[in-house]
Amino acid sequence: MLAIGLIDFYQSNIILVCCSDRRPYADLYAFNLLDIIPPFSLFLCSGDTEPVIDLQTLLNEVYDIYGYDLVVDYSQQLVPGLSQADAWADTLL
Repeated sequence: MLAIGLIDFYQSNIILVCCSDRRPYADLYAFNLLDIIPPFSLFLCSGDTEPVIDLQTLLNEVYDIYGYDLVVDYSQQLVPGLSQADAWADTLL
């Protein structure tokens, strides 16, 4: 069972990584919209070297390479919408 008391409920994004041979234990990476996505280890088969996934860098590179700034219509309403805590981002869009 995941220890719910350890989760900061004010954080809006969560990555949960669970290795099948370590269940029911898992690693939880929580972060806010303003935070950089933390790198995390990706569990493979038992005994394998765990690669570190730097999702923030990967997303930044995909965004830059494929020109999402030219494709995404930032004037459209967000789905799902922003939380009150993240409403500041509307001024940037």
